[in-house]
Amino acid sequence: MRHRKSGRKFNRNSSHRMAMFRNMARALLTYEAIRTTEAKAKDLRSVVEKLITLALRDDLHARREAYKVLNNHQMVQKLFSDIGPRYAGGKGGYTRIVKFSQPRVGDAAPMVLIELTKRVVKVAEEKKEESATDEKKAETKAAAPKKAPAKKAAEGEEKPKKAAAKKAKKAEEPAAE
Repeated sequence: MRHRKSGRKFNRNSSHRMAMFRNMARALLTYEAIRTTEAKAKDLRSVVEKLITLALRDDLHARREAYKVLNNHQMVQKLFSDIGPRYAGGKGGYTRIVKFSQPRVGDAAPMVLIELTKRVVKVAEEKKEESATDEKKAETKAAAPKKAPAKKAAEGEEKPKKAAAKKAKKAEEPAAE
């Protein structure tokens, strides 16, 4: 019986489980939201929240403890300089789990989105950049039609001349016979 034994095994040995959660923690801190199964997300939540709590301490020992989990200096830097300060003054609740309505196709496992509660909004910046490029494209497109009617008018004049020349040739051919 497994009474009072916490944690899930996920059909993996301990080193594989540890590596899986390290990789998932790196991905969550990089992208700030990842899609995974419900059970993995619930266990990942404790790993990530402990890392963010370390980032709130922001001392050398906390950085070394975070490096033991993340194993990447750039990720530790991002955690302590970008992610940690967002949660200053708060206690816990750094992640959110949102359930998807559809299960995974292959095995019908319940899927969720685990994300940081305070995410950086990059969408607004991208929309501003897109709108600026769209305005430039609109200006160039507006300039292009001004030139196009002049060509069409010139082509329109040439066509009747060609048509008149063809009619004249047809008229000459029956007369020659």
